[in-house]
Amino acid sequence: MEFFRIHKTIPFMRHALVLNIISFVTFALAVFFLFHRGLHLSVEFTGGTVMEVAYTQSADVGKVRDIVGRLGYTEVQVQSFGKSVQIRLPVKKGVTSAQQSAQVMDALKVAEPTVELRSNEFVGPQVGDELTTNGLKALGMVVVGIMIYLAFRFEWKFALATVLANLHDVVIILGFFAFFQWEFSLAVLAAVLAVLGYSVNESVVIFDRIRENFRRYRKMSTTEIIDNAITSTISRTIITHGSTQLVVLSMFFFGGPTLHYFALALTIGICFGIYSSAFVAAAIAMWLGVKREDLIKGGPTKRDGESEDDPNAGAVV
Repeated sequence: MEFFRIHKTIPFMRHALVLNIISFVTFALAVFFLFHRGLHLSVEFTGGTVMEVAYTQSADVGKVRDIVGRLGYTEVQVQSFGKSVQIRLPVKKGVTSAQQSAQVMDALKVAEPTVELRSNEFVGPQVGDELTTNGLKALGMVVVGIMIYLAFRFEWKFALATVLANLHDVVIILGFFAFFQWEFSLAVLAAVLAVLGYSVNESVVIFDRIRENFRRYRKMSTTEIIDNAITSTISRTIITHGSTQLVVLSMFFFGGPTLHYFALALTIGICFGIYSSAFVAAAIAMWLGVKREDLIKGGPTKRDGESEDDPNAGAVV
């Protein structure tokens, strides 16, 4: 399926240097903000009070969030589970966990006298350190797994190019969260891991088309092969990423505060994932010197006397 067909190859690699300078500057700024400002970590990472309160009927999450927010907790997390509501409060200097829960319960009972406290526990910083360590391990395992997969499917130049492009996506997402001091939670970490897989999928599609083009067009240069591969997958990219982004935007606008930063991280990742797959990964592979022999190992190629004119050149198959 395709929305349109491009019959003329767009010379993307002609502008690869400029585009990658922009990528490097953006990447460097993201790293700067990560070290200079750091991430604004949520309760799961920093520790805090986790309360569960019960209502006699379905709770109004927005109302609960407003009540707790008036107590000075601007970064409170509120999740509804039917008639129960889970409230996560950040650590407050000079206030114990018991005092926090008592303060919140007093405010909630003013609005709804029947509300009851079901559980109250304190999440210590050591739990946050463990989550941080496990999150970094998960991120590292994903990167290593991607590299091994691509090294077997293609070869090491494409594997290295894809890992660098994915690192570019992850650091830029984190840079946005550091610059704007958006809350970085476990949901955002899940979004980052999802973006890694999403970006790899786009890179694999382009690399598959590059390998196919090397087999079909023996007289094309590497630059022309890459340009044709990117051009021929544009329609597929618009359909796939456009439909995914529609779902993400619905979560962003209608999913409430719980899904807000999760959807925001996915939106940033999808946009930069498209960019990095086409202009970062492909360009790095080109500069690493990828050639026909790297991708074709005894596979069929066109004979010298055969025509290379293909009516579907530049189209999405």
